[in-house]
Formats: sequence, structure tokens, C-alpha cells
Amino acid sequence: MPRANPFSNAIRLLQGPQTLGRGKSFWSIFIVVVALACTYPAFADGYDVGNNVYFFNWAFMALGLSLIWGYGGTLSFGQTAFFGVAGYSYGIISINFGDAYGLTLFALFASVATAALLAAILGYFLFFGRISGVFLGIVTLSITLVLERFMAQTAGPEWRVGTARLNGYNGMGGMPSLTVPWFGGDIVLFPDIQLYYFTLALLVICYLGLRILVNSRFGNVLVAIRENPQRAEMLGYDIRVYQLVTFVIGSALAGLSGVLYTSWGNYITPASMGMTAAALPIIWVAVGGRSDLTTTLIGTIIVLAGFQALTIHGSQYALVVMGVLLVLTVLIAPRGLIFSLGAFAAGLFRRKTSGQGE
Repeated sequence: MPRANPFSNAIRLLQGPQTLGRGKSFWSIFIVVVALACTYPAFADGYDVGNNVYFFNWAFMALGLSLIWGYGGTLSFGQTAFFGVAGYSYGIISINFGDAYGLTLFALFASVATAALLAAILGYFLFFGRISGVFLGIVTLSITLVLERFMAQTAGPEWRVGTARLNGYNGMGGMPSLTVPWFGGDIVLFPDIQLYYFTLALLVICYLGLRILVNSRFGNVLVAIRENPQRAEMLGYDIRVYQLVTFVIGSALAGLSGVLYTSWGNYITPASMGMTAAALPIIWVAVGGRSDLTTTLIGTIIVLAGFQALTIHGSQYALVVMGVLLVLTVLIAPRGLIFSLGAFAAGLFRRKTSGQGE
């Protein structure tokens, strides 16, 4: 029997359960989109490039929530808690140790690991305690609001870790940007072209990694748990382990968003863990289509751009529009507005091509 080719297996997992033709079409479009994204800074000014980095930063959290909620069937309302923990951890580590010799990269990994550790501890008590459904959403939201309230009252001079002051509701600032060690000196990733390419590369890697995960045996079991956890458990799967691993991965991605956001703006406040901040990722993922990573990514960037425009030109209506958008999604397209539009367009294309073939 011929030995399986690991590269072929990786390609199969990336494509997922698609026909060969559709798979080729998708990856052709994917390559074109990545190529356009790579050439974009050559035709845009510095502000627009930095603004797109801001959108990319939040996409990691959305992808993680899609994994937890869309594929695992567990609605977590507390992803901004891990966002904030990782952001503050990055600030504390980088302010105390500086940015020489690429120490900010160490701060990035350590901060994401801190968020993942917190998720592992919290998830253990949630999933092995058999807490599920709406109660899990309530607990995760409570953790988020407790962390926000705690960080908001750390304004006094006694609230410091080494030389890093937490500064209460005013937020922590002064942390260095990410730096990459290089021959002849470190490269500082300011919110322009360098940070754009760094964040884009991370986003592509995380997206492809998640596609491999959800199309693997692990992803199949995860979907089975989402559809019928009792049946999956009767088939011999420990659903608590799968749910915990998924929760940790998704929360680590939220932590990565927090680190990238903090290094992008050199600033983080407790408001990043507030009620509004906790609700917005739910809207992004729901509008895009929570059970599909691609539509989640597209929907998140589109909704973020729209929300930013509304905030600039009519801030009093921004949250109202987001609420209306969520209600319309639930009533009209429960699988997601972007997902439903994509499925409709694909259906029209198939009917057109089949008609031409006849």
C-alpha cells in the first residue's frame, strides 16, 4: 500500500468537504485576495494602511469566536476578557523589560499564553462542571464585567507592577511597539507598512491553521458535539475535553487580538472589556456566518469598517445600527448575512453554468 503524502493530507484538510472544482475556485480567489492585500500598501497612504491593521487586529478574536460558537456550539460572551488580560500583560511585560533584542516578541507570546492559561482554568470549571447553554454565556460575561470593574479602580499609585502603572479607567499607555530583531538593529513595527505585513501574515497563518483544524477529525467531532452532545458522548467522545481545547484556542486568539491592538495603539483601557466591547464580536460573527471561517472573516472586516464610519459621522447611531443588524440577522438569515448572500450567489452561478452546459 502506498504511503500517504503528508502534503496532500494538508491540502485536503484545507479544502474541506468540497468538490475538486469548487476547491480550486476557492483557492484561486484566496490567492488573488492575498496578493491584492500584499500590494495594497503601495497604493494607499499611511493612515489607511494603519487603519487596516486595526481591522486585522480584531479579526483574530472573531475567528476564535467562530471556532468556539459556530463550530463548537458554545456561546462565549467573555472573549474581551482574554483580549484585555493579554493586552495588559503585554503592557506590563514590555514596559518592564523594554523592546531591545526582540523582547516584545517574548511579551507577545507570554501574554497570549497568559490568556490561554486563564481560559484553561475557567474552561475547566465551566465544562467539567457541566455548565452549558445560556448559563455559560452569563458566567463568561460576568467574568468580563468583573475584570473591567477591577481594572477601572486601579488608578492609585499603589497599583503598579514593577514600573508599569495600571492607571485605572484612564488606561495603561507608554508600552513599546512590537520589534523584530534584525541585523544592524531591531525593526520597530509602527502602525504602518511593517506592522501591516506582520499582522497580515499572522492572519493568513491563523486562518489556514483553523481551516486545517475544523476540517480534521477534531473538527468533525466538534461539529457532532454542536449538533447533538448526548449522541457524541454516547459514541465514546469526552465532549468536555473537546470543548475545553476549543475554548482555549479561541481565547488565545482573542488574546492575540489584545496584544496586537495594544502594540498598535500603545494603549489599552478597561473599556476594552466592557459590555459594549463584549457584545460587538457576537455581532461580527453572527452577521458574517458563525459556522464558516471565511464568511466570519469577511463579515468582521465589513462590519468593522461600517461601524467605524458610523462612529465618525454619527456616533449616536452606531450602536443602534449594530443592534438592528443583529436582529435582522437572527430573523432573516440565522446562518449569517454574508454566508446567506454567498450561498445565494453560488446557487445562481451553478444554475447558470449548468444551463450553459445543456
